Amino acid sequence: MKGLILSGGKGTRLYPITYTKAKQLVPVANKPVLFRVIEAIHEAGIDDIGIVVGDTANEIKEAVGTGRRWGIKISYIHQEQPLGLAHAVKVSQEYLGDDKFVMFLGDNVIEGGISQLIRQFEGSEYNCQIVLTPVDNPSSYGVAEIDPDARRIIRLVEKPRDPPSNLAVVGIYMFDQHVWEAVHTITPSWRGELEITDAIQYLVDKGYNVHPYVHRGWWIDTGEPGEMLEANDLVLDELEPRIEGYVDRDSQVNGKVTIEKGAEIINSRIRGPAIIGEDSRIVNAY
Repeated sequence: MKGLILSGGKGTRLYPITYTKAKQLVPVANKPVLFRVIEAIHEAGIDDIGIVVGDTANEIKEAVGTGRRWGIKISYIHQEQPLGLAHAVKVSQEYLGDDKFVMFLGDNVIEGGISQLIRQFEGSEYNCQIVLTPVDNPSSYGVAEIDPDARRIIRLVEKPRDPPSNLAVVGIYMFDQHVWEAVHTITPSWRGELEITDAIQYLVDKGYNVHPYVHRGWWIDTGEPGEMLEANDLVLDELEPRIEGYVDRDSQVNGKVTIEKGAEIINSRIRGPAIIGEDSRIVNAY
């Protein structure tokens, strides 16, 4: 099974943060969001990952490299224009072949990872599986209507005035080779894009097995500054305290604090939740 990460957006909703940095490289709790996505896929047992890139390709490639730091293989797929999520899948066909794959939006952060989700899809006969999560304002999202037994998707509706459920579509999808039939058949939406919801609806309408996976933990699409700050708070709250650097006898470390390797804490007090990054030096500070 392969991984596909979509990392081609310009991040205009995150201005001014993204004037100088690709949105997928903005850090959440001291780590770029894109790195968190790569690690979530790798922890699920996938070590062959393609990243779809656009205008910020050079920046993404410089930050991620070949994947050596994670012990995985990274390939890059260039999307000439941002013509929709299904278009990003379409241009990745040569890389993906007929392998099953998980597609993950490069600016999403999810609690608990996706290992269970991947295991379920790998061992099933599903043609597609999409992640859903309950939300308070379903009219702001793509929403799924599922059958009473929660075993299959009936239809997807984009930002409905009268939502058929409170289950929003999260930016994580799994497909088998039947997705190629869908992305080569659908036509652009009114936005001029090939929509992934249209591709999934095509699979539903053709009788393919499209299965819902309801995620009960938190999920954040870090597309706006407020959401980025919320994701930062949630990840920091999950911190497992650890000290890999040096803390001198005159310093205090309290609460959920990670001090990464090479960092030095001198005559200072660190109060969590906090992460002190690699090779930082904190002196006479609170």
